[in-house]
Amino acid sequence: MTNSSRPVAVFDIDNTLADTAHRQRFLERKPRDWEAFFAAAPQDPPLAEGIALALRTAEECELFYLTGRPARCRRDTLDWLAAQGLPEGRVSMRADGDRRPARVTKLELLRELALGREIRMLVDDDELVCQAAEQAGFTVVRARWTSPSAALMDAQEREGRT
Repeated sequence: MTNSSRPVAVFDIDNTLADTAHRQRFLERKPRDWEAFFAAAPQDPPLAEGIALALRTAEECELFYLTGRPARCRRDTLDWLAAQGLPEGRVSMRADGDRRPARVTKLELLRELALGREIRMLVDDDELVCQAAEQAGFTVVRARWTSPSAALMDAQEREGRT
């Protein structure tokens, strides 16, 4: 962790900064094709509202990226963030075998981060993550600039996959 005294803004990636609509089809089939879903992530178009918010926020805050993507996707994720012109920052990813719900894993990491830093806000599209963070006392900005995906929400909550 960095020694910066700047406050931290925590941004989700999928459906907050990156538009996953083109790869939702891999989650709508049975069985879900997780390998194809994550393999297509480098082609995610950026979400203009999320990118603009991140860039504005970076003027006052250090950005941390908190994603449910598995750790094996780290290189693709770092490359994607850089390609969007987003500032470098810590990227916290789900351990490859971790299948807990996103609302559990993300809140755990937020609390850990808050031990040494001021968390200015969490920006996320997952309503259950947002509710859990608010209940824990964090300021939340809901990323409502994309259409929610029922398949993705189910995957985040029941399968702990993203």
